[in-house]
Amino acid sequence: MLLSIILAFGLIVVASATTSRDLIWDGRVGMNETESDLNSSIGPYLTVVKGSEPASHYTTLLGTRSLPTPLWRKTISEQVISVTIDNSSIFIPGGGTAQNGFRRTDLIAQVNGSNSALDTLEVGLTQYSLFDGTHVFELQLGTPFSNPTASSPAADATNLKVRDHALNLLFETPFTANHWHNFAVQVDWNKLTLEVFYSTDDARLEAVTSVVSNPTASTGSAGQGDFHIALLKLPLVDPSDSPEEQGNVVDFGIQEGDTEGLLFSDPPQWL
Repeated sequence: MLLSIILAFGLIVVASATTSRDLIWDGRVGMNETESDLNSSIGPYLTVVKGSEPASHYTTLLGTRSLPTPLWRKTISEQVISVTIDNSSIFIPGGGTAQNGFRRTDLIAQVNGSNSALDTLEVGLTQYSLFDGTHVFELQLGTPFSNPTASSPAADATNLKVRDHALNLLFETPFTANHWHNFAVQVDWNKLTLEVFYSTDDARLEAVTSVVSNPTASTGSAGQGDFHIALLKLPLVDPSDSPEEQGNVVDFGIQEGDTEGLLFSDPPQWL
């Protein structure tokens, strides 16, 4: 089984509320990027968070086979990347233990950018997949992990949902086929607030929430870790595991052994 989405993903860092911005990181993948570059982590992304195969087994450059998001297609020349996971996608952190519960492929921004007061994360999606995660905020689709495993998908499984650090729902919209769904989430690291923007296809992003508090997020460097673009599949609960093991999604659980994927294009990061 292959499930896929198309994801357009970028980070804009703004030093103040003005419109003046300087480029500090460009996540767009140029047409000259190669599989060898991916395998060697040459270019905008570090590609070491993956399974046992070379990075190009999980991450594919699509060239002209797929068009990037129309939100910036007219002004930016780039190629879309396909990111997949399969049953070999078991990451082993350096010197650590294999994450047997997860199946994951991550692309990590390679940049020593300044952590300014205000960041804006832009995302556009089309088609369908199942993935989730929790960080400073999340854009989630599908049915989250539960213990015991739910017997059927969640009622809002096909909605795109933006949640804060404490998993409070800020905004949701149906994930309709054959359209791009564009998001921006503005993060104020000092005031611990979020603001969500949304549009479809090439329409201008518009605010769909007010500036809302995100008080459970960490302050300082603890809340400003790596910038990951990740496909992460959590396990099903294994009834034969102990109660402690059943809640440990990193190391335990059942994986069906299928293949899932996403495609994305990425605009720059600004200051």
